[in-house]
Amino acid sequence: MYKLGIDVGGTNTDAVLIDENLNIVADIKHPTSGDVYDGILGAVRAVLEQSGVDRTQIHQAMLGTTQCTNAIVERKHLAPIGILRIGAPATTGILPMVDWAEDIQRIAVGSTVIGGGFEYDGKELAPLDEAAAKTFYLDMKAKGVKSIAISCVFSTVRNDHELRAAELCKEVMGEDVHVSISSEIGSMGLIERENATILNAALWQVAERFTEGFAKSLEGEGITNADVYLSQNDGTLMTMEHARRYPILTIACGPTNSIRGASYLSQLQNAIVIDVGGTTTDLGVIQNGFPRESSVAATIGGVRTNFRMPDVVSIGLGGGSIVREKPDGTVTVGPDSVGYEITKHALVFGGDVLTATDIAVRLGMADVGDKTLVESVPLELAQKALTAIGTLVEDAIDAMKVSNTDSDVILVGGGSIILPDHLEGAATVLKPEHFGCANAIGSAISKVSGTYEKLIDYHEIPREQALERAKTEAIDIAVEAGAIRETVEIIEVEDVPLAYYPGNTNRVKIKAAGNLRG
Repeated sequence: MYKLGIDVGGTNTDAVLIDENLNIVADIKHPTSGDVYDGILGAVRAVLEQSGVDRTQIHQAMLGTTQCTNAIVERKHLAPIGILRIGAPATTGILPMVDWAEDIQRIAVGSTVIGGGFEYDGKELAPLDEAAAKTFYLDMKAKGVKSIAISCVFSTVRNDHELRAAELCKEVMGEDVHVSISSEIGSMGLIERENATILNAALWQVAERFTEGFAKSLEGEGITNADVYLSQNDGTLMTMEHARRYPILTIACGPTNSIRGASYLSQLQNAIVIDVGGTTTDLGVIQNGFPRESSVAATIGGVRTNFRMPDVVSIGLGGGSIVREKPDGTVTVGPDSVGYEITKHALVFGGDVLTATDIAVRLGMADVGDKTLVESVPLELAQKALTAIGTLVEDAIDAMKVSNTDSDVILVGGGSIILPDHLEGAATVLKPEHFGCANAIGSAISKVSGTYEKLIDYHEIPREQALERAKTEAIDIAVEAGAIRETVEIIEVEDVPLAYYPGNTNRVKIKAAGNLRG
């Protein structure tokens, strides 16, 4: 049995085949195409040709894609939606999408704030105004809307009203309507949680297209026995159905795949991972083998959200970054890049643009293209460029560290050939075998997770009992998502006191992960 892992990047689409013992059978890099699926098909064909494996023996296929991110950033392919907030009159001071850019606000066909919601301690603020909800749904149905975003004040404490509003939506608009509820997506903070829910609702068409497109692409190549999964942004996998319900969770899966792949290739459970692509470099942190989660709100395409996102810093540095020498002799690298056209524009490939890859070849750090084509690059200029590259990365390493002690650093990504062997702030710098396809490897070896998050008052239930119950819930969620129960482990426990809540209230968050059922 084989696993096929694919990760679509801005420059290259990587593919890897892994056997049942998690040994790497074949890995390739293929240029990403304007039509994403052409690039995926090219990568699949190339890795199958390289490996020579029987296509019927591929039983699992995993895809990491940036299509949801691209849709938000580019304002393309987003579905028209309706927005229902439960929280009148308390939350009417700030309406939904109040700080959104005008060009993305247009996705909302209509929005309303109705009576209902809860206090911070779970007490009902007001009864749910079911009549107002039904009136809104009828209006959205008449206007042809097929996706609804539902949010409610303090639904992370109690989500009764959200669940009832979702039931009413199905009753009025039909079972085929796409309903996103905030308590299943975001965390504390009404506006940011609501924003994430709105984006999730708007992405359903994108999700439907890339899940179906990927499945059809595999079938077209004779891979008909594979269960298909999508990578999500916590470094684990989700089913096709789950991806259609929660497409926003695929955002940032590229960096998390690289982090998981780096951990697997290096056998390190704790380190800083530097993933260098053609245009950008992403830095993340491995904690116990999984990506460290961000504790701050994430901004996506100008929209502030608060759902689970990896703690990743991105800088404008990659293999295709353009190198320039200023009149005063200083040298800059990036942030602009030749990107996926590097084989057309870089000097080592016969082009006329000096790139970071050319610098690496000139200094003997890499053997790419024709090294004779960069012999005319002054050695002093090349050294200055390398210093600039090192400074950019070292500053980013400092931003990721939580102490002044040096950390182990793992270099992955095809563009990592541009980085020096020594970096300030790094205890060791490791570039493992197959580093260029770490993202696809991370996708292929990913586990399935379950996360339980709730506010718990330890005056009502003893702490140890509450935590054990939460762990059981997290394990059950992971199993429901496709994990083998016997392999599920608790990988993260957060128990944070909330001083502004009554009683002895803590925010409890438990994450469990296990191997995917074959």
